[in-house]
Order: sequence, then C-alpha cells, then structure tokens
Amino acid sequence: MATREGSLEAPTRHPIDWKSDSFWDRTDLEQELERVYDICHGCRRCVSLCQAFPTLFDLVDESETLEVDGIDKADYQKVVDQCYLCDMCYMSKCPYVPPHEWNVDFPHLMLRAKAVAFKEEGTSLRNKVLSSTDAVAGAASIPLVDVTVNALNRTPVFRKVLESTLGVHHKAPVPTYHSNTLRKRVKNLQKPMEPLAIGKTTGKVALFATCYGNYNSPHLGEDFYRVFQHNDIAIDLVPTEQCCGMPKLELGDLDSVARLKEVNIPVLAKCVDEGYDLIAPIPSCVLMFKQELPLMFPGDPDVMKVKEAFFDPFEYLWLRHKSGALKTDFPYALGDVAYQVACHLRVQNIGLKTRDVLNLVPETEVHAQERCSGHDGTYAVKVESYDNAVKIARPVVRKVDQLNAKHFASDCPMAATHIAELADSVEIATHPMTLLRQAYGL
Repeated sequence: MATREGSLEAPTRHPIDWKSDSFWDRTDLEQELERVYDICHGCRRCVSLCQAFPTLFDLVDESETLEVDGIDKADYQKVVDQCYLCDMCYMSKCPYVPPHEWNVDFPHLMLRAKAVAFKEEGTSLRNKVLSSTDAVAGAASIPLVDVTVNALNRTPVFRKVLESTLGVHHKAPVPTYHSNTLRKRVKNLQKPMEPLAIGKTTGKVALFATCYGNYNSPHLGEDFYRVFQHNDIAIDLVPTEQCCGMPKLELGDLDSVARLKEVNIPVLAKCVDEGYDLIAPIPSCVLMFKQELPLMFPGDPDVMKVKEAFFDPFEYLWLRHKSGALKTDFPYALGDVAYQVACHLRVQNIGLKTRDVLNLVPETEVHAQERCSGHDGTYAVKVESYDNAVKIARPVVRKVDQLNAKHFASDCPMAATHIAELADSVEIATHPMTLLRQAYGL
C-alpha cells in the first residue's frame, strides 16, 4: 500500500534488465503492463502528452468493467505502438517514478514491450528501412543519386506511390540527402589549436557527426567548426561512426543496438583517452550515449567513460561561458527567436542551455516552447501515425504562429522541419548553432 501520493524526490533510472529471462517472458510482461496501466488509469495526468495515454484510457472506458482488467491483453500492444519513447511522461508528469514504491517507468516498459514484440514477430520492411539510417543515407547520398532521390521526394506522384508501397505518408516531410557530406565539408576547416581546459571541459571536442548530421544536415558541421574554433575550442571529427542506435532502440531491436554499440563505443572511448570531450548535433544521439546505452550496459566501463565525457553542444558552450571563456562579441542581433525545445534535450536535465546561450546575443529574445513536436524520427513519417503526429504538434505550432518571430529554431532538425511544415509563419527552420554563427558574423 502506498504511503504517500506522488514523490518529492528526484527521479532515478534503473538499468534495463534486457539480458534476463524474465525481461522476455510474455506472461511476466503482460502482468507488468496490467499493473502500470492500472496506475496510469487511476491518475491520467499524462493524457495530453501523446497518443499512448488516450489510447489506453479509451480501451479502459470502452471495456465492460471500465477497468484495466476489462481490456483484452491482445490490445495492450495498441498502447505500445503509440509510444515513441520521448520520455516526457517519466521526466515531467508521472508522480510514481522511482524512487516511489510503485516504480513506474512507462517509457522503458514500452521499450520492453516493443523488444518482446520485435523478437516474437519481427517487423515490417518499412520499419527496417526507416531505422537503417546508415544504409539508406549512404546509398541516397551517392553523387547524382542524391539529386534523383531528392527530386523524386518532391514529386507528388512518387510520394503517393511511396505511401501505397512502403507506408510513408505523402504529406510527411522526408530528409534531403547530400553527397557533399559533413565529413567532406569540414576537411578544410581543420586547424591545430592549443586546448585550454576550464572546469569540466578540456577545451578539445570530438564531434560525433551522426547519420542525420552527416548526410541530411551537413552544413551543421561547418557551423559547429566555425563557432567552436571562434571560441578557441579545438574541434575534430570522431574518426568513424555508425548510427548511434536510437532508431533501432525505438523499434525494439535491442540486438542491433548492441551491435552498433560495439562499433561506436571503442572509438569514442579512445577519443576520451586522448583528452577529448564529446558532442553531437542531434539531441537524440547525445541522449543515446548519455542515458540509454549506460542503462543497457551499466557494467561496461567504456560505456560509462563515454557517458561522462558526452555533452550537449550548448551545454558545453554554457559551461565555458560560466568561466568567462565564451566570446560575447556579437556584431549581429537575432531579434525574436521562436525555439522549440526537443524532448530528448529536455530529458538530459541540463536546463535550457541553448536558450541561455542565444540570449547572450544583444537585442535577442528566445521564446522557448517546451512542447513535443510529435515527430520522433519515424512516428510522423508513418502513414498510420502521421495524423497523430500533426495533432501532437498543434500546440507548439499555434505558439510559433502567434509569436511570428524572425527566426524559428530547434536543436532537433527533424522536429524543426515537421513544425515548419505545419506553421503558417515559418518559411525555414534553423538550427541554433547556425543562428549563433550568424550572430558572430562568421
């Protein structure tokens, strides 16, 4: 019996026990789903976050008993399919997260259910393709192939065919591919610099390019190099990388996550041994190394070493600023900036460091919108969930349109593009690092 309503303590995360037999036991899983669903049904604080909770509550309200025990266990997966692991219920809403005795970790329970379903049933070709970011982007960014792919993706007829054959919604914005990748663009930007360690920072960073950063938003690499070098921070690329594993994690394909970890972690750990701090341009990739892999592999010393060395890029710049090492000689104002705070950035518990850094620019005011975009990398692309993704995005879209700011930005390029497509006031979405480079006049 609970001794208190909710918890006043900071939430803690337990390791993901995916190597145990009980994790994969269907009966054990269904018992835990019933327990947690019953707690959620009695609370309902999360109803406005995403479609998972309305789906659950509708199942309860339409059952014969009007309780969780009236739901057909075969329908439990309907709730799971609507969860895209944004973590916002855990971090901002649920009063029963650990260390509360009810020990509710809804996102990681959904992850377990996804993993069991993937192991038992596999997944569709569409889901395999969408989550194989390295393979798809590598093929689509071959010179001339990228031009053809981008042209087709802008053609309504092709998009209708793509929807009918692969299940990619014809209205969903899809990434643009570039043969002139991030890795190619920054080759001529390398320069020797003497790092200056300040506080927690070494003054020397290795940039994990990420699939999206390398193939889909390659200009970000140039922005990162210009801004960091301007602030006397030595920056190099991580020598090699594969996908961080987040798309496979969201699919429940934990074995693929483990394989990608075996490729990336040794390279990143070697960078740390060589004195580098680590950054990445996409919040989900940062979160993967800061939280998800450490929870999957808590006993791996290299995973923990990488975790301790990984920073959100604006978190890193703010740490330098606190010690007086960030240059604030901004010749150009930015004006009003409508800024959507990506969920996987909020989950890092570092505060709104992007907003804080941009607010250092004179005559600049950043209006932070802490609402989910509903994108999730693939959720807003799939034909069966596109409408829900649009619905989830509507509150932040309304706020952005009301502000009608000079700039619209998000740390997550995919979320930014999704919102920009829906907002009447946004012509182009901009990454905050691009705005910072503009303010510096670099």
